[in-house]
Amino acid sequence: MDDEPFAQKGLEEYIKEVDFLELVAVCDNAMQAYPLLHRNMADLILLDIEMPELSGIDFIKSLKKMPAVIFTTAYPEYALQSYDLDVIDYLVKPISFQRFLKAVNKAKHFLADKLKDSSQAAEESNYFFLKVNHQVEKVLYKDILFVEALQNYVAIYLAGKKIISYITISGMEKKLPPNLFMRIHKSYIAALHKIEMIAGNKVIISTHELPLSRNLKDKLMHAVEEKIVKR
Repeated sequence: MDDEPFAQKGLEEYIKEVDFLELVAVCDNAMQAYPLLHRNMADLILLDIEMPELSGIDFIKSLKKMPAVIFTTAYPEYALQSYDLDVIDYLVKPISFQRFLKAVNKAKHFLADKLKDSSQAAEESNYFFLKVNHQVEKVLYKDILFVEALQNYVAIYLAGKKIISYITISGMEKKLPPNLFMRIHKSYIAALHKIEMIAGNKVIISTHELPLSRNLKDKLMHAVEEKIVKR
């Protein structure tokens, strides 16, 4: 989130160069970002401090649930105040790609540890609850075949039925233990123990053929070879 078009464009180009980053949205001010964060659409935000209406620091303080944050600013004097907010890093403009890469790698490790902690908590039970058609439904991990992204919704394919919930696929990924489920494509999460075949760039689950991203194939094959999930 940055109100300077030139700075925004530079960060967008940097993001394209990093394979584990996906640009969800570009916002000119804090008010544009609120609905995105409310829907859990972003795990990491790059946030300018000097912005119209609401500063980056005040924006962070206003959030009930804070994502990982990297501040980007032309003003180094804010650094000490920003670290009191537990941000990942503080980048002073102009930002080199090398310095940007160091910061986003820190964020990647932070989010991986956070996901691991939440997944360990999830594994203590064999189910989770999800809002479906204005009601809350219990979903068993063992019943899930795969999850498909439908813009800001997901379709969860179960044995014998499909349910749709208002949650992003990234938000859904956080609910699923990583030793049982894996993101195999930007639009699909597969239940590892339901996979029947991996053929080229396709994953076969029941009667469904799911696309397999080239950059995720090695990770999936490693998971299968190591027998993370035993049948």
